[in-house]
Amino acid sequence: MWLNNILETIGNTPLIKLNKVAKELPCTVLAKVDYFNPGNSIKDRMALKMVEVAEQEGRLKPGGTIIEGTSGNTGMGLALAACVKGYKCIFVTTDKQSKEKADILKAVGAEVIVCPTNVLPEDPRSYYSVAKRLGKEVPNSVYMNQYDNLANRQAHYESTGPEIWQQTEGKITHLVCTAGTGGTITGTAMYLKEQNPNIKIWAIDVYGSLLTKYYRTGEIDMNQVHPYISEGFGEDFVPQNYDMSVIDYFEQVTDKDGAIMARRLAKEEGLFCGYSAGSCLQGLMQLKASLTPNDLVVCILHDHGSRYVGKIYNDQWMMERGFLEVKTFKDIVSGRIGKKLITVEPAHTVAHAVELMKKYDIEQIPVMLNGNMVGALSEGGLFQKIFSNPEIKNALVETVMEHPYPIVDFETPVERLGSLINKENGAVLAKDETGHFHIVTKYDVIQSLAK
Repeated sequence: MWLNNILETIGNTPLIKLNKVAKELPCTVLAKVDYFNPGNSIKDRMALKMVEVAEQEGRLKPGGTIIEGTSGNTGMGLALAACVKGYKCIFVTTDKQSKEKADILKAVGAEVIVCPTNVLPEDPRSYYSVAKRLGKEVPNSVYMNQYDNLANRQAHYESTGPEIWQQTEGKITHLVCTAGTGGTITGTAMYLKEQNPNIKIWAIDVYGSLLTKYYRTGEIDMNQVHPYISEGFGEDFVPQNYDMSVIDYFEQVTDKDGAIMARRLAKEEGLFCGYSAGSCLQGLMQLKASLTPNDLVVCILHDHGSRYVGKIYNDQWMMERGFLEVKTFKDIVSGRIGKKLITVEPAHTVAHAVELMKKYDIEQIPVMLNGNMVGALSEGGLFQKIFSNPEIKNALVETVMEHPYPIVDFETPVERLGSLINKENGAVLAKDETGHFHIVTKYDVIQSLAK
């Protein structure tokens, strides 16, 4: 039996047990993996619902334009609905979102407008304000407003909640979900609480968002708001989709911890998820003292990792933000501090260099003159020269030396060292704080990565 269109594949996503990542927790942890939706995120559910409600209410008419402020995932869901139903799309996003998200939206026919992140919601440049303005200016258009559109949480009340209840056979004790627009956590919680009021609903927030303090105090404190890197959750205002009465606790997670946990999910569980998924699980880890062996926890993993390959799955991006504990040149040579680097001078004989290689069991020797590196000798290069002309061992080093090794900063990451060491360059050098040179070869790099 076939399906009539792509929209009929939305929902009924799998519930998958986490084994390695969750082994430090006393309970059973199941992941609701919603990147199995056709748009690769849970937002497909509410996007379709918002379109259907707008059609039913007569606000969205044939040939109309869908306008929305989105971090990317809602836009994808709306774009899929627009493709099938014949609408145009204009999406407004922020410069914080990954380039992949904007490119994907364009691929499915949407127009994408990028606005600055670090402005207040009421600022005319904010993506909230721009989306609202376009909704008024563009003829025959509808501004969906996922934040205050209650069709958002209705979608999860009608689909996500019932699916989780049925898949766990009513045994779920905790729902853990990142908090953004409020639609997913509120709609799902409303349904689950109706089935069993004792189910705990834990919302995961990010530092820099005001939602946690608002939940705890009822106060909208803009002093809590500051820029954060995490994507897809956290807010600088309180969307109308929230019903805080169905949420039992808010927990905040750092940008770094969420990113690292997302990478762990990929490597240890084979679940290639987005930023919010890592933050969701990290938040659960921080609350493990509240869990027991009898608990059955469901974590919602919102979207797919393909939208973050330029960010949390990019080592350089992670290193630049201090999110990865990276080994450096300094780490490799830390045990050698105080030891003298073995070198030769241009006026030394090749035979002397060969003796040093044998004595210290080394393959690479810098050629130094007055404290400066002027060349290099490698065991492989010398072997070829001596094999073709045995008398060359009596020649001076300056007549056979190769190009000097690259000199790098003492804090250069190991990954960068690996790219510098090749057939032409057998090693790299760097100076420590006292001005003394140290050497790192390809074998040093291999050993450091293997530890």
